[in-house]
Amino acid sequence: MSIPSILLNFLFPPPSSLFVTTMSVVGLASLTNAGYMEIKGKHMQYSKFLNVGNTKKENNIKLSSRNGMLLVYTPAFLVGLGSLLVFPNKDLRFVLVTSALATHFFKRVLEVLFLHKYSGSMPLESAILIPLSYSFSTATMIYAQYLSKDFPKPSIDLKYYGIGLFVVGIIGNFYHHFILANLRKKGDKEYKIPRGGLFDLVICPHYLCEILEYIGISCISQTLYAFVFTLGTTLYLTGRSYATQKWYISKFGNRFPKDVKAIVPYVF
Repeated sequence: MSIPSILLNFLFPPPSSLFVTTMSVVGLASLTNAGYMEIKGKHMQYSKFLNVGNTKKENNIKLSSRNGMLLVYTPAFLVGLGSLLVFPNKDLRFVLVTSALATHFFKRVLEVLFLHKYSGSMPLESAILIPLSYSFSTATMIYAQYLSKDFPKPSIDLKYYGIGLFVVGIIGNFYHHFILANLRKKGDKEYKIPRGGLFDLVICPHYLCEILEYIGISCISQTLYAFVFTLGTTLYLTGRSYATQKWYISKFGNRFPKDVKAIVPYVF
């Protein structure tokens, strides 16, 4: 049995769409490169990596971190929400994928508004590029799902496993964001080593849980684009986690636990 025939047990046939194909290639390449750049020390400019590893631009327009992060997540949420209203003849899988994407970004919007504490700013460039990436990838995943509605369904149905993975991932992501948000009291701008939950094993369990969310969405979707995007996201977040581990080690030295990995417990 050939590899393509094996994959068709798990995936819808890829649509003959130049847009989806192009977005698959460009998305995977750009996310992989972004992850590699994180490892090399050229970071996406937000959070603790603001002005770290890149040449500081004195005239760069900046937003408050809160407004910047709100701008990052809101457009993708609106894409997901709008798709539930715009696309006709929606089947269960389409509704589940679109709802999961909208829920993922709506949760992030709520966290920005009511959970996270901020002490810095975000360059306008990052506040434009990141939401464009999120919005285009969300729209493409939804569009690829819509195109697959008339295709033969995969013989192995993963969507209910995907729902379970997504729920575990989004709860775990929120839980670890909650821990991070409560590390600092109001007015406290000093970083601390996070403890509790999976922070005792890895420094970025929130990224690990986000990857789990996207694996869940991919299993609900069972389109090639969804899995390709999840692979790219995994590579980027792995690079970002590695950079975060290095940052904590450089800041805290011997106080940072040696057995705490970057993103995969006991492994990496």
